[in-house]
Amino acid sequence: MLDLLARFGQIDIYLFDQILRGRIAPGMSVLDAGCGGGRNLVFFLREGFDVSAIDPDPNAIRAVRSLAESLAPRLPASNFRAEAVELSSFPDHAADVVLSSAVLHFASDEPHFLAMLEGSWRLVKPGGLFFCRLASSIGMEGRFVPLGKGRFALPDGSERFLVDEPRLLSLTGKLGGALVDPLKTTVVQQQRCMTTWVVRRQSL
Repeated sequence: MLDLLARFGQIDIYLFDQILRGRIAPGMSVLDAGCGGGRNLVFFLREGFDVSAIDPDPNAIRAVRSLAESLAPRLPASNFRAEAVELSSFPDHAADVVLSSAVLHFASDEPHFLAMLEGSWRLVKPGGLFFCRLASSIGMEGRFVPLGKGRFALPDGSERFLVDEPRLLSLTGKLGGALVDPLKTTVVQQQRCMTTWVVRRQSL
């Protein structure tokens, strides 16, 4: 168990599933758009992936730079940037795989949500993968208190910007992507719902 933890860290189990299925393979570049402390990056850093990350919190970026220095010292510090996802200085099509894990549901309203989504999506290379986990209403429809601007109060006491299945399917088409897997939603003891949305960007 300790060996697994050292190798993979606290990786999202659904992201781990993508690795096991060969969709994220050695030689690919990975960019975490909203990396937090880097819990999803341990494996990629250890295994020699070309890793980049952004997060608006400078403390989070300092933590990820420190993690990279210990696990992948060859990577330049400039790969890890304290920036808002929607204002990233990385160029278009910067990575084969873009991660967005528990990020988009912190949007303050609809325009902010779309800006963060588009800011993440533009980083995906043609033929690349967008892996997203976000809060949704799927499986608990009608059980959240609307607060306006797309945000809802959840039974767990948090407030989130929520999407539903038709919205995610519509966005997939508007982005010019294709679902790699059916949408998968975990309902956490009637407190909240987390949906996994994995999209392939069409090749040019």
